[in-house]
Amino acid sequence: MDRVLQSLLIICISTALVVVAWAEPSPSPNHITSRIPRQSVQSSAIAKVGYSKRRHILEIEFVNGAIYRYFDIPLSVHRDLMSAESKARFYDSKIRKHYRSVLVRQRQKQEPSEKSPASPPGYGAAAHD
Repeated sequence: MDRVLQSLLIICISTALVVVAWAEPSPSPNHITSRIPRQSVQSSAIAKVGYSKRRHILEIEFVNGAIYRYFDIPLSVHRDLMSAESKARFYDSKIRKHYRSVLVRQRQKQEPSEKSPASPPGYGAAAHD
């Protein structure tokens, strides 16, 4: 009986190793592909906002190019953000540091010749350190 169990265990482990070896590599934890459509908004700091009702995920694209994904966002928070007079202020007080987030895309480096004002403090990649 012990011999049968030992053989069965070897077969299971061998099969598992083959499956792992043939499996496609998983995307790196630092690479997220977004399929949530985002719509442009009027804001000094936020360029676009997207929301998945099914997954309760909010994505915010900042004017500096950074994109963050926020998890477990109630639909009411998304609605309130979209109807807020100041989306940047709403983001600061109700979303930032209140929900778990991951960086989807880092802020885009500006060309040295561009002379645009710096991003407002508290927004974009530096806001989530």
